[in-house]
Amino acid sequence: MKGKKILLSEEDIPKYWYNILPDMPTQLSTPLHPQTQKPLTPDDLKIFPKAIIEQEMSSEKEIRIPDKVREIYSIWRPSPLVRAYNLEKALGTPAKIYYKNESVSPAGSHKPNTAIAQAYYNKMEGVQTLTTETGAGQWGSALSLAGSLLGIDVRVYMVKVSYNQKPYRKSMIHAWGADVYASPSNKTQVGRNALEKDPNNPGTLGLAISEAIEDAVTHENTNYTLGSVLNHVLLHQTVIGLEAKKQLEMVGDYPDVILAPCGGGSNLGGIGLPFMRDKINGKDVKIVAVEPASCPTLTKGIFHYDYADVAKMTPLLLMYTLGHNFMPPSIHAGGLRYHGDSPILSQLRKDGLLDAVSYMQTEVFEAGLLFAKTEGIIPAPETCHAIKGAIEEAVKAKEEQKEKTILICFSGHGHFDMSSYDTYLSGDMKDYEYPEGKAKEALEYLPEI
Repeated sequence: MKGKKILLSEEDIPKYWYNILPDMPTQLSTPLHPQTQKPLTPDDLKIFPKAIIEQEMSSEKEIRIPDKVREIYSIWRPSPLVRAYNLEKALGTPAKIYYKNESVSPAGSHKPNTAIAQAYYNKMEGVQTLTTETGAGQWGSALSLAGSLLGIDVRVYMVKVSYNQKPYRKSMIHAWGADVYASPSNKTQVGRNALEKDPNNPGTLGLAISEAIEDAVTHENTNYTLGSVLNHVLLHQTVIGLEAKKQLEMVGDYPDVILAPCGGGSNLGGIGLPFMRDKINGKDVKIVAVEPASCPTLTKGIFHYDYADVAKMTPLLLMYTLGHNFMPPSIHAGGLRYHGDSPILSQLRKDGLLDAVSYMQTEVFEAGLLFAKTEGIIPAPETCHAIKGAIEEAVKAKEEQKEKTILICFSGHGHFDMSSYDTYLSGDMKDYEYPEGKAKEALEYLPEI
């Protein structure tokens, strides 16, 4: 029997995270204070622990992973690298397709890789409570898990459309002892203002971020955590790509194409940045961000300083953005409904090192079902985007009769997304094009720098 899984031992859990900042051809522009528009200083980031602030700005290429974090990682890491033989056969392609299965974590996604790290550093500084936002619930679940394992209270603001679509994500968050509120909520002034303008506001990640930050700054001994976008988040996620490189070396392979779903950029950065270092040094590898057509930040956004949240409480980041006021349609891939993107990935995109594509949600779910029927795992709607991209690459390889190695980040399973699959299977799912009019209106509110 030919081997399907490529496995590492617990001793192979990376001892260091990879920091791409020193290797980037174009250094990141300095984040700006949201009020003064002056360069941000460490004193402006008091809602984060000192260790996280240092990582955000570090010039070290490798940052040691604390022993306690590696110990907790060992609950599910190293994650398997799996050859998708059945999917390859169904497509009739000469391409080899591998997927790095991050759905094996207790929370069912890649998100605990940074949740554990962030909770650990806050715990070391004596912080008692963490606040955060979540879209589809993956990040909120992961931080709740981290809080449970490390003894920290957690409050989660979950985008309302996902809060209603995914009731069992709320159950997971509660099971790990955290609190969760539908955003916009009546718990914060930001939320109350949004509800006053529109009582039926479905919520956005940008709005949920504003609520979580307001909660953190108005309560003592409380810090804020972010599950994507920022440099330290992508840093923690590089365990994915570091493991994948070692696993591919075990079978003498290297990817031609790497794909991952992209909302804020955490799992794309996690699997892609260790390979991006090779690309910067001349290696021929294509790294692709896959977005929803209804919220195509990297494919149709503009490269500009913008706020990461609706209430303009976050620092101004130079990134691809659709505008902090942009209200994306209520698509089923709730984790990808974000107006901005990671400054790291945005700069790499600007420099021509990162590719990006977007797809409609019905074709994405079609791809997810093919994966489920061939490989057995039901993917999260976000993960389906990467699968769709991989299928397109595999079909192209078939048409060109070229061998190709494709690697995807299987960012999470879809066990708590079955209502979305029901909508697709019943024929009720609708495609949403990029709403040009609303987007242009949102871009009018970009800050003048």
